[in-house]
Amino acid sequence: MAGSTFGTLFRVTTWGESHGKGIGAVVDGVPAGIPINEEVIQRYLNRRRPGQNAFTTQRKEKDQVEILSGVFEGKTTGTPIALEVRNEDQHSHDYKEIAGYYRPGHADFTFDEKYGFRDYRGGGRSSGRETIGRVAAGAIACEFLKMLGISILTYSREIGGIRAETFEKDQIERNAFRLPDELAAEKVEAYLKEKMAECDSVGGIIECIVSGLPKGLGEPVFDKLDANLAKAMMSIGAVKGFEMGDGFAVARSCGSVNNDAFINKDGQIAKDTNHAGGVLGGMSDGSDLVMRIAVKPTPSIAKTQHTVMQDGTPLDVVIKGRHDPIIVPRAVVVVEAMAALVLTDALLINMSSRADRICEYYKK
Repeated sequence: MAGSTFGTLFRVTTWGESHGKGIGAVVDGVPAGIPINEEVIQRYLNRRRPGQNAFTTQRKEKDQVEILSGVFEGKTTGTPIALEVRNEDQHSHDYKEIAGYYRPGHADFTFDEKYGFRDYRGGGRSSGRETIGRVAAGAIACEFLKMLGISILTYSREIGGIRAETFEKDQIERNAFRLPDELAAEKVEAYLKEKMAECDSVGGIIECIVSGLPKGLGEPVFDKLDANLAKAMMSIGAVKGFEMGDGFAVARSCGSVNNDAFINKDGQIAKDTNHAGGVLGGMSDGSDLVMRIAVKPTPSIAKTQHTVMQDGTPLDVVIKGRHDPIIVPRAVVVVEAMAALVLTDALLINMSSRADRICEYYKK
């Protein structure tokens, strides 16, 4: 299987299946000297861990990470970092009956068409548990970004059509939905209970804001910063849409409104507005990066759906097993991790963009 490695210099390869013995990642190209340990990585993994509340899958997994290599005395050594999380609470028998038919909204059909075979236990590599490796690797990238004064704030902006109308940062980790609006969280809880009673699921929108980035990250053609961020976000299994800045709203705007005017701000050139979302010509412009990610409703629902067997015979199915009625809150940290991986890679690549700065470094 191709496509399990992400990044150019800061490279991440995820491995493992939802119902295999374990899951994890190998991270290569990590600069030496980044303070990191299992406790730090665990804090990120705990944000995506199942069984957190009544609105997540009740699969009981500690998702306890183990660092197998690449870290010594609390710092990265510059060698590949291997990370592993053992699977402990697989109910593979819940999935035996789906081996012969195709679940709506899942990759069962495309796996069969591509490989002629599939791991039907929870979706194999297409399972949401694959994101454990991304989050563990992203934790290292996030800690590196902190060393440079770069921060990432990620939260649920909208769930089931209910949007956060106010912003209180402290609220994000105080409710089950990671919404920055207490009243919106209460509305979402009532709506989600209603949908769960109907054996249905809902989707939503995640917003990610990156502050403190230097200017000039990204390449002007195929490896634009926004293009790489789009690929990173769209590689997350449940994501169906991505936008930066004003996003799709620019189609209804005018140039006189959408253009960000330049100003002199305390002796520095800056933008007066940020409709572009922090990227111009594929390169960071010094403003906050602002992106939004659309997450689809969980496809596994205990509601009758129409499908077919492998031989094309029509079938009505009710998906069994333990599934999230909503993916959005647990996906927040996955979005954060993927943003951190892209930005860390871009920072390392950018080290070679100017001869004068290379000379400055090596002539010290």
